Amino acid sequence: MSLCFRDERNQSIIVSGESGAGKTVSAKYAMRYFATVSGSASEANVEEKVLASNPIMESIGNAKTTRNDNSSRFGKYIEIGFDKRYRIIGANMRTYLLEKSRVVFQAEEERNYHIFYQLCASAALPEFKTLRLGNANYFHYTKQGGSPVIDGVDDAKEMVNTRQACTLLGISDSYQMGIFRILAGILHLGNVEFASRDSDSCTIPPKHEPLTIFCDLMGVEYEEMAHWLCHRKLATATETYIKPISKLHAINARDALAKHIYANLFNWIVDHVNKALHATVKQHSFIGVLDIYGFETFEINSFEQFCINYANEKLQQQFNMHVFKLEQEEYMKEQIPWTLIDFYDNQPCINLIEAKMGILDLLDEECKMPKGSDDTWAQKLYNTHLNKCALFEKPRLSNKAFIIKHFADKVEYQCEGFLEKNKDTVYEEQIKVLKSSKFKLLPELFQDEEKALSPTSGTPSGRVPLSRTAVKPAKARPGQASKEHKKTVGHQFRNSLHLLMETLNATTPHYVRCIKPNDFKFPFTFDEKRAVQQLRACGVLETIRISAAGFPSRWTYQEFFSRYRVLMKQRDILSDRKQTCKNVLEKLILDKDKYQFGKTKIFFRAGQVAYLEKIRADKLRAACIRIQKTIRGWLMRKKYMRMRKAAITIQRYVRGYQARCYAKFLRRTRAAITIQKFQRMYVVRKRYQCMRAATIALQALLRGYMARNKYQMMLQEHKSIIIQKHVRGWLARVHYRRTLKAIVYLQCCYRRMMAKRELKKLKIEARSVERYKKLHIGLENKIMQLQRKIDEQNKEYKSLLEKLSNLEITYSTETEKLRSDVERLRMSEEEAKNATNRVLSLQEEIAKLRKELHQTQSEKKTIEEWADKYKHETEQASIQSQMHEKIYRGLVSTQLVLELKEQNTLLKTEKEELNRRIHDQAREITETMEKKLVEETKQLELDLNDERLRYQNLLNEFSRLEERYDDLKDEMTLMVNIPKPGHKRTDSTHSSNESEYTFSSEITEAEDLPVRMEQEPSDKKAPLDMSLFLKLQKRVTELEQEKQSLQDELDRKEEQALRAKAKEEERPPIRGAELEYESLKRQELESENKKLKNELNELQKALTETRSPEVTAPGAPAYRVLLDQLTSVSEELEVRKEEVLILRSQLVSQKEAIQPKNTMTDSTILLEDVQKMKDKGEIAQAYIGLKETNRLLESQLQSQKKSHENELESLRGEIQSLKEENNRQQQLLAQNLQLPPEARIEASLQHEITRLTNENLFYEELYADDPKKYQSYRISLYKRMIDLMEQLEKQDKTVRKLKKQLKVFAKKIGELEVGQMENISPGQIIDEPIRPVNIPRKEKDFQGMLEYKKEDEQKLVKNLILELKPRGVAVNLIPGLPAYILFMCVRHADYLNDDQKVRSLLTSTINGIKKVLKKRGDDFETVSFWLSNTCRFLHCLKQYSGEEGFMKHNTPRQNEHCLTNFDLAEYRQVLSDLAIQIYQQLVRVLENILQPMIVSGMLEHETIQGVSGVKPTGLRKRTSSIADEGTYTLDSIIRQLNSFHSVMCQHGMDPELIKQVVKQMFYIIGAVTLNNLLLRKDMCSWSKGMQIRYNVSQLEEWLRDKNLMNSGAKETLEPLIQAAQLLQVKKKTDEDAEAICSMCNALTTAQIVKVLNLYTPVNEFEERVLVSFIRTIQVRLRDRKDSPQLLMDAKHIFPVTFPFNPSSLALETIQIPASLGLGFISRV
Repeated sequence: MSLCFRDERNQSIIVSGESGAGKTVSAKYAMRYFATVSGSASEANVEEKVLASNPIMESIGNAKTTRNDNSSRFGKYIEIGFDKRYRIIGANMRTYLLEKSRVVFQAEEERNYHIFYQLCASAALPEFKTLRLGNANYFHYTKQGGSPVIDGVDDAKEMVNTRQACTLLGISDSYQMGIFRILAGILHLGNVEFASRDSDSCTIPPKHEPLTIFCDLMGVEYEEMAHWLCHRKLATATETYIKPISKLHAINARDALAKHIYANLFNWIVDHVNKALHATVKQHSFIGVLDIYGFETFEINSFEQFCINYANEKLQQQFNMHVFKLEQEEYMKEQIPWTLIDFYDNQPCINLIEAKMGILDLLDEECKMPKGSDDTWAQKLYNTHLNKCALFEKPRLSNKAFIIKHFADKVEYQCEGFLEKNKDTVYEEQIKVLKSSKFKLLPELFQDEEKALSPTSGTPSGRVPLSRTAVKPAKARPGQASKEHKKTVGHQFRNSLHLLMETLNATTPHYVRCIKPNDFKFPFTFDEKRAVQQLRACGVLETIRISAAGFPSRWTYQEFFSRYRVLMKQRDILSDRKQTCKNVLEKLILDKDKYQFGKTKIFFRAGQVAYLEKIRADKLRAACIRIQKTIRGWLMRKKYMRMRKAAITIQRYVRGYQARCYAKFLRRTRAAITIQKFQRMYVVRKRYQCMRAATIALQALLRGYMARNKYQMMLQEHKSIIIQKHVRGWLARVHYRRTLKAIVYLQCCYRRMMAKRELKKLKIEARSVERYKKLHIGLENKIMQLQRKIDEQNKEYKSLLEKLSNLEITYSTETEKLRSDVERLRMSEEEAKNATNRVLSLQEEIAKLRKELHQTQSEKKTIEEWADKYKHETEQASIQSQMHEKIYRGLVSTQLVLELKEQNTLLKTEKEELNRRIHDQAREITETMEKKLVEETKQLELDLNDERLRYQNLLNEFSRLEERYDDLKDEMTLMVNIPKPGHKRTDSTHSSNESEYTFSSEITEAEDLPVRMEQEPSDKKAPLDMSLFLKLQKRVTELEQEKQSLQDELDRKEEQALRAKAKEEERPPIRGAELEYESLKRQELESENKKLKNELNELQKALTETRSPEVTAPGAPAYRVLLDQLTSVSEELEVRKEEVLILRSQLVSQKEAIQPKNTMTDSTILLEDVQKMKDKGEIAQAYIGLKETNRLLESQLQSQKKSHENELESLRGEIQSLKEENNRQQQLLAQNLQLPPEARIEASLQHEITRLTNENLFYEELYADDPKKYQSYRISLYKRMIDLMEQLEKQDKTVRKLKKQLKVFAKKIGELEVGQMENISPGQIIDEPIRPVNIPRKEKDFQGMLEYKKEDEQKLVKNLILELKPRGVAVNLIPGLPAYILFMCVRHADYLNDDQKVRSLLTSTINGIKKVLKKRGDDFETVSFWLSNTCRFLHCLKQYSGEEGFMKHNTPRQNEHCLTNFDLAEYRQVLSDLAIQIYQQLVRVLENILQPMIVSGMLEHETIQGVSGVKPTGLRKRTSSIADEGTYTLDSIIRQLNSFHSVMCQHGMDPELIKQVVKQMFYIIGAVTLNNLLLRKDMCSWSKGMQIRYNVSQLEEWLRDKNLMNSGAKETLEPLIQAAQLLQVKKKTDEDAEAICSMCNALTTAQIVKVLNLYTPVNEFEERVLVSFIRTIQVRLRDRKDSPQLLMDAKHIFPVTFPFNPSSLALETIQIPASLGLGFISRV
């Protein structure tokens, strides 16, 4: 600025640097300095307006990027104008290349322009309600970056600053609201969505809300804008066409329109700012400040970054020209001895960009091509510059990008979007729609666009550069505006840069280099290498060198003589100015190296001009002092003479006046002494009387005040004690009621649980005893014998039962622990409530203190009133007494006021302290409660997951044992079956799940027989058959002995029963039933004995018929008899096993129920007698249990019989009344059929009305005593009448409609008949038979049920489960169709109240699914299909169970379909267990498929070619850069994952279940990969870590594509990710060890140490990990508590859950396709 004033030259400040280095802030500081130093030339405060332009331009032109939170996305050059007195008179601003693409797109972690977020933050203001704005995350144009908030920046406050700046610059409120309206319209335009009609056209949904808001804000027609957003006009030489555009082109057109509107609005605001800053006075000089975008390089660099870096290249060239080229050229021209300094010349880079056939020329040429594209332009660049220009390169892995070596760094530009952004095309039809807007500001924007000058226009008139060449404005030529409109953006930008360079060259430039301390926006962090790199890139180091060696200051000889003439003496001045300057300089500057003489100029080194200026200033200062000294002496002498004369005259008059005053004083003094004597006496007496009265009054007031305070305190204490008494009593009562309620609730829950158990036992008893009656009675001896053999076979199962019991005990202990935790939570909740009560009490105390404060204030007012009154009374006294009284009263009142103020401040401090304590306590309590709740909920969730995992593992173990049992059973059946002679074959795939009980012991006894018969020759089979015969004979004898013992026992018991008959007279029928039961039992035993004897005789006959070896052959009769007997025994054994299990449970329950009864004394006597028998203990127990069950069942049968008889009577009465009603209705129907059609409806309505009236009279009599029931009946009757009226109206409408259709059809049929009659002969008409008329049926109202016969159940299971192909169902039918069909069958069985049918169907379904999974369990599609259907079947049972928790998701129609008769909760648990088993089998199938792919695809195959480099010597060659045939790659794994996901989605699997399956798959991949990495030394290298990281990123990308990022699958890969990071990080220093310990939190210590030990360098840049470093890691990880296991458990299965997922599908709408073969099922 001093140079501008001293040299009278125009100056320029060029602020440069990288993005985020602080250029904008530096420019603001410079402008603020100019405004502060120079001031304004008028009262208009121009400097404030200049500074006010900064907030406006930053809000509309700055945005957040990854490099800078306030990055300038445009360039600006501000010229601050000065007058001749160097005061600011105005300013002008020019802008360059606004980044319009940011309006419609932002990269990640970036924002749009600040003004949009300021608007969204101020949306709640009343004046912005019409804009209908909201949160920034709502709009598409502001949420793409995902970072709507900048730390430390309040957008609402920034909006206030922007509006204030607009007001200061003269933009009115109406124009401001217009600007905000246009900006809000741009945001709403971004939310406009398009729907594709086909590939070439699209449409906007009708009444689309964002477009409606946009049209309202812009004042345009909705239909026109919607039409031209989806269409465009094509003009040819003769015609114009309107063509629809595709969805992609429509979106691009929408974005282009938004960019165009914003760019025009930006230019309009800049023009108005320039108008506000325009200077009215002629400009003398100016200082220009250039704030332009810095050098930028991002991950993706496009056209904007290319133009920005091009501008920086031009500025760097200008800097080089000014600092290096021109400077050194001037030294050479003036013949100054000088050594040239080398510097980086960036002219080749600028030629590459802007020269002929440069990048911009090729870009403009491609834009003119009709079919030009980014790809063709890239190929032209490669053909033109690749391998020809050293600054141009091509990326290795891309054909759509190029690299330019700029002065700062290499930058890779992506060619995509270059042509579109360079053309900057907007559809003219859309602009016309906006120009026709009713909103005045919007057409003004586009009018300004037509009238505006091109970006290459010159500076406005009035700017006259002083010393350098003036900048000439561009001459306006006719037609220039239209041509400029057709110019590309690159061409315009190049012209504007040339103009800027001319302006800068016409001024004296000054450079401000902004250095960026770091690239991470961290405060107080300085990266030295990065700073040196920037200094070296921008040429600062060379500038320092040339400044140190050069001569920065220079004067011409004439200028030097004129400036420093003061320092010369008269004798030194010669006619030769050059010689004169040399002589003066030799005297002033002794060091001749500090200056040099050129041809026309004198050159000075740095600091010498300042030294000369100092000498000149000192000489001028000395001359000024001498002149001031002489003038000041003369002035002081003149002043002294005037003052002396005036003083003498004043003294004369004053001394006379003083003598007269002294005489007067003596007279008055004597009179005053006399007056004072009497006056003082009066004053003292009056003062004493006033003090005495005031003292008495104050004492009275203070004593009364203290007494009242004491009384108030006593009263408050008494009342607080009463309140405490009532509150504590109320709290105690509330606590007691809660405790009582909780105890009652627990009792109810426990009793309900016990009652349910008892009911379940009774149901089992009822079912088992009824079945026992149907089967053979009296086989206790055989049952007991078989039971002993079964017990010997089931020892293994007993051990499992013991394990289950232990697990149940642990589960019960854990549930008790959880209950205790719940109780502890309740106690903490009560403590919180007590704390809130304490807070309430403290608040009451605060209220009391407030009341006391009000009382003190009122008393203060009374004291003041009393003081005023006392003042009024004392005003009547004399003037002097009044003055003394006022002084005294003021002292007293001020003292009182001070005391009251002190009390008030004390009360306020106590109140604030209490409030603070209350808030602190409440906050501490809430924080502790929240922490406890969070910790306890986390612990409960962990316990729940552990319990669920433990349960599923048990279920898995149970299924494994069940499969083992089935396999053993299959082997036994195969051994028993007759094999073919000479050929032995066993089918390992055959299995059966029909029986779920224990295996037969009879078969185990004889299982050795078939095996030996197969192995030994035929001649050795006779002895074995004889041994079998002897065994059977022995068994018959044992049975006879048992029969005899039982007969004796029965006789003895009958005798005991006769003796105890007297005690049982109360229940004779029950005893008779017992005797009948015992007789039946005897008969059954005798029949069984006879049967066994017959079998023995048949066997003896078969053996005695012949003794040949062929007797025991497989086809012999004896052999057949033995096999028949074995099969019959095995079948009977299966039946007996089932009965034994049921009897066991009954015996235990009956024993518990019989013991408390006193009427069972005879049973206890019998029990004591039976227990004496050592061998028959179990038989006696069974016998007693059966007797008691028979008694109970007979009593239940009698009560049920009575209830059934009563129900039967009532049903018979109802049937009779229904018959009568049916007859009457039939008669009425016959009468109605005889009537004409018009009268039928009226007659039916009349009959219905009479029926309703009769029913009404009946119910009136019935509900005469209960008015509420009668009222509810009347309401239901009215509803029925309204329904009938609605039905009548609907029928009338349908009749009218059908009549119209009938008329139309009749006309058509008549026309057809006439046409046919003309073409057909009469003979044909006679012989043609009459075609029967097809009478359509009415559509039935289905109830969503399927009916089938009992005998078709196996056929249903076979067609729907066993033989169903999942692929056809998944492709052609709705998902879960088999589950819906099965549930509809269950609904029908529930509707019929047939429990056997329900039980049989569910059992068959479960067994069928098990069979299918066992047969095709290795097929992923089959397992996935049945997992999906099992879950859907389970969800249907829950959804239609009738429970409120599941019904809340249903529609009213679905709630009508709920089950009514049966509670299938137990079957839901069975289905849930089955689903868990299927899920575990699915996981096993997944693991088997993925296992061979993981190691090859994740570790061995190189997805990124060339990363691995050279293999370390001595390692096995296991991988190759190119995958061999047959090996798996990462693409193979991803394809397999896609296959799994598509199959599960086709089968309609629940989304939550899919997420759990995906999580398990990713766990398997991560565990197997990490385990192989820990076992292979050749895989532990830096390059392999990079390979693994890339593979994991591909898996994460797959998760993002499938929207499965929240499934928890990514977290399962965390150990593998950390292992890969461990391979890549530095492993040398202690800081590296600390970083590794904090980073690898998912790896165990053993795994970390193993990876470090296996780490192997591949090339010379890597080093092996030192042993000391590994020990450091071990020491740091010593305190970590983790598993010592090295490898991960790849077989681990996460616990699975099945969240309830209701179906919205209505059951009555389901159609059964014919392809399933279920024609025997009918819809109901």
